[in-house]
Amino acid sequence: MTPIRVLIVDDHALVRAGIRALVERIEGVVVVGEAGKGKEALAMIKEHKPTLMLLDLTMPEGGGFEVLDHVAKKFPKLRVIVLTVHEAGEYAIRALREGAAGFLTKNAAITELEQAIETVIRGEIYISPETSRKTLLEYGKGVTKRDLLATLSPRQREVLRLIAEGLTTKQIAQVLEISVKTVETHRAQLMQRLDIHDVAGLVRYAIIVGLIDVE
Repeated sequence: MTPIRVLIVDDHALVRAGIRALVERIEGVVVVGEAGKGKEALAMIKEHKPTLMLLDLTMPEGGGFEVLDHVAKKFPKLRVIVLTVHEAGEYAIRALREGAAGFLTKNAAITELEQAIETVIRGEIYISPETSRKTLLEYGKGVTKRDLLATLSPRQREVLRLIAEGLTTKQIAQVLEISVKTVETHRAQLMQRLDIHDVAGLVRYAIIVGLIDVE
C-alpha cells in the first residue's frame, strides 16, 4: 500500500511537533515535511509532493486561504484538511468554497483527526461535527450552481446522492440495478452539467444543496 504523504503547515513549531507525533501514530501515514509560512509550504509541495496537507489558516508570508487558492490552481490532486483554532462557521464555509477537503478545529479528538485523514484520502469530504448542517446550507447561498439541481433528472439526482454518500460505482450500480457503464455515464453527465470535474466536488455540491444529511 502506498503511504499517505503528509505535509504539516503551521506557524508554531510546538504545534507542528504535536501534530506530527499524532499523525505518525497512524498506520500507513508518513510526514514528509513541515512548514511555518505560506510561501514555504508552497515550495515544499513542489519538493516533497505530499498526498495530504494539514493546513493552519493564520500564518505569515501567505495565509492559509492564500495557500488554498494556489493549491486549487496548481495542485488540484492534493487533499487539504484545514486544522485551525478558528471555530467552524464562516471559516469552514470559506475553506470548503476554496477547495479544502476537510475542516477541523484544533480541539478535535485524536480519533477525529485520524477519521478525517482516512475520509479525505478516499476522495470524500470530512466536516467536523461542530460544523452544523445549517452552516453548510449557508455555504450554498448565492451559489448559482445550486439552481442547477432542478435541471437534473431523478436518476441523476439518485446517482449524485449515492456518490455523496460514499458508494463506489459498482455499489451504485447494484443499488439502482443498472450497469456500471450506465453509472459512469450518469457521473460524466453530472460533471458536465454542474461544471464539476472530480468526485470530491460532487460531494461538496451535494452538501451545498442539502441533497444529503450531514450528521
